[in-house]
Amino acid sequence: MNEPDNLLELSRVHTHIGAYHILHGVDLQVPRGRTTLLLGRNGAGKTTTLRTIMGLWRASSGELRFDGDLINHLSTPDISRRGIAYVPENMGIFADLSVRENMLLAARGARSIEAIDPERLRWIFDLFPAIERFWAHPAGLLSGGQKQMLAVSRAIVEPRQLILVDEPSKGLAPSIIQNMLSAFRQLKAAGVTLLLVEQNFHFARQLGDTVAVMDDGRVVHRGEMAELAADVDLQKRLLGLSLSAHQ
Repeated sequence: MNEPDNLLELSRVHTHIGAYHILHGVDLQVPRGRTTLLLGRNGAGKTTTLRTIMGLWRASSGELRFDGDLINHLSTPDISRRGIAYVPENMGIFADLSVRENMLLAARGARSIEAIDPERLRWIFDLFPAIERFWAHPAGLLSGGQKQMLAVSRAIVEPRQLILVDEPSKGLAPSIIQNMLSAFRQLKAAGVTLLLVEQNFHFARQLGDTVAVMDDGRVVHRGEMAELAADVDLQKRLLGLSLSAHQ
């Protein structure tokens, strides 16, 4: 049973994809109201962990609990309805549709843009002014940073308890990364719990409250981000490099 302060908990989770055994007994805790960073070398199992949480890939064994309830056997739409949103690395936007149409599709409770909570839409526009600026433009014409803003905006167009984001800063210009950092901080201040997979360690250090490091399909370290950021030897042992090298 998960601790009361953990919104999400994975216990001994194994995931197979075809003949491949990817996750080897993952234990992961995501504290409520905090930002957890999932770090590790390429191929460590981070994306598979996010996809397993969302039910896109089924756990072979183990338990996944969200807000105290087992979600192992729920469908992806049912998991989403529990209050979890997922922003994949490829962003998952519809390139041929306008920004407006992308947002409407993500707002499952609305049949029209007018039915979306106007205060929430204004909040999103304040977080990401480009969403309002390019409202009528095809999403495929946006820059990489603007597409990432749209992907996150889609995830928060309805209230969510937990947002999973895979590589939010990948390929973004430094100015856009700062904008993304600000947006995630505002989300956390609004009570949203975040679980982020990230390779930009400077970004991770600025945003993370807690951290879990994966290697070979297992969580090999968990703790406070501040402790990892202050321990160069631990960074090198777990990640093969130091955070300071990525400022």
